[in-house]
Amino acid sequence: MTKPHADSPAAPFELGLFTFVDRTPDPRTGERLSEAQRMRNLMEEIELADQLGLDVFGVGEHHRDEYVVSAPAVVLAAAAVRTHRIRLTSAVTVLSSDDPVRVFQAFATVDLLSGGRAEIMAGRGSFIESFPLFGYDLREYDVLFAEKLDLLLQVRASERVTWSGTHRPPLRDLPVYPRPVQDPLPVWIAVGGTPESAVRAGTLGLPMALAIIGGMPERFAPFVELYRDAARQAGHDPARLPVSINSHGYLAESRRTALDEAFPYHERIMNAIGRERGWPPLTKTQFEASADLRGALALGEPEAVVEKILFQHELFSHDRFMLQMTIGSMPHAQVMRAIELYGTQVAPAVREEVARRVAEPTRG
Repeated sequence: MTKPHADSPAAPFELGLFTFVDRTPDPRTGERLSEAQRMRNLMEEIELADQLGLDVFGVGEHHRDEYVVSAPAVVLAAAAVRTHRIRLTSAVTVLSSDDPVRVFQAFATVDLLSGGRAEIMAGRGSFIESFPLFGYDLREYDVLFAEKLDLLLQVRASERVTWSGTHRPPLRDLPVYPRPVQDPLPVWIAVGGTPESAVRAGTLGLPMALAIIGGMPERFAPFVELYRDAARQAGHDPARLPVSINSHGYLAESRRTALDEAFPYHERIMNAIGRERGWPPLTKTQFEASADLRGALALGEPEAVVEKILFQHELFSHDRFMLQMTIGSMPHAQVMRAIELYGTQVAPAVREEVARRVAEPTRG
C-alpha cells in the first residue's frame, strides 16, 4: 500500500487477516490436526478472504511444533495462484536469522506469481528458535536485524549490489534475480513494544505494522507519534507512510458466542507461551475485559468489532487493520464463519466510516 500525498484522494482503508497457522491440540477433545490438513484449511481461509474482498492476508514464520509454517513465502506462492486480488504478506519474516538476498528472491517470486501482490513484513521475531537453528548468536539480536535490513533494502533498490557487513560475505557488484513486478517491493517493519523499532521504521521511511495484543490501545499511541516524528525528522512525509494495527480477535453472531468459542483456544496457547515467559495465567475475566472497547481484542459480534476498529482509528489514524483470529487450532468451520462476518459486515462498515471521516474536513 502506497499512501498518497496529503492533498491527494485518500487511499481506501485496508482490512486484512493474519495467522501463525497454529496446530495445537483442541482443548475440548485433545485431537490435533495433521500438518497437511491444517495447510489445506489455510488455503481455504485465504481463498475465502480473497473472494470476500479483504485487502491483505499475512502468514507468520515460526520454527516450533505449535505452528506449521516455517517458510511463509512458499505458502504465499501457493496462495498466489489460487487468489486474484488480495495482497499476500509475511507476518512476520524473521529477518535476523535469514539471508536477505534469499528473502528478496523468494518474495519477488511471490510477486511475479501473484501479479504484483506480495509484501514483506520484516521483524526480529518474538520467538528465538530460529537463531540457534541457523547458527546465530542471540547476543547480536539487534545488530543482526539492523544489518540484514540494510542489505534487504539495498537489494530491493538495485539490481546490482555492492555491500559489506559483519554477518555475511560481501557482495561486489553482483546481480540479484528475479526482480518483482512492484518497484519497490513493499517492505513493512513489524513493531511490538520497542520504541527504537518505531523510530527505525520512521527514519527509514518504511511502513510500520504495530502489534497490539495486550493492554489498552491508548498506550500504543506514543509509538505511532515516535514513528511519524522520526519520519519527519529524516525528511520523509508521514502522510505517505502507512501504519497498520495488528490485533488478536474473533467474530460470531453474538458477543457471548464469540467469547465462549474463542476463550478455550486463546487460553491454551497464551498460557503455554506464558509459562515460557513467566506471564501469569490468562483468566476468563481478563479475556472478557480485553474484548471491551478499550481492550486489546477485536472480538465479539460484527458491530462491536466495527466500533473497536473505529475507536482505534481515532487514536492512530492508521491505514490498515489486520486481525489474527486463529489463536490456537480453532474449528475450521467456525474460522470460516468468522472470516465471512469480517468480510461481509465489518469491512464494508469500517471502510465507509473511515472514508466519511477522511472526506468530512474537506467539505465546506
